[in-house]
Amino acid sequence: MDKVIKDGKVAVLYSPGFGSGWYTWNQEFPELIFSPAIVKLVEQEKFDELETYMELKYPEVFKGGMMDLEIEWIPVGTEFRIHEYDGSENIELKEELNWLTA
Repeated sequence: MDKVIKDGKVAVLYSPGFGSGWYTWNQEFPELIFSPAIVKLVEQEKFDELETYMELKYPEVFKGGMMDLEIEWIPVGTEFRIHEYDGSENIELKEELNWLTA
């Protein structure tokens, strides 16, 4: 899977706005959180072009949350998950979570 890597960190796309999640509502398309094309359009704030790109490349994807996309830069190799509450996504790093053992 292609990823954008800068200074040892990977660009991860997520949607913190309430309403619908970007990845959490499209988990069958994991490439949506790493796509270099989408990262570039979000960095440049070209959301009209992003909408056109998504219609052509991923017509079957639920596009809720697309206009709220943000980029989180995560160190290469870091384990993480995207958590969603009421459509608002946030990124949780495994090393920052307090895991319990039974």
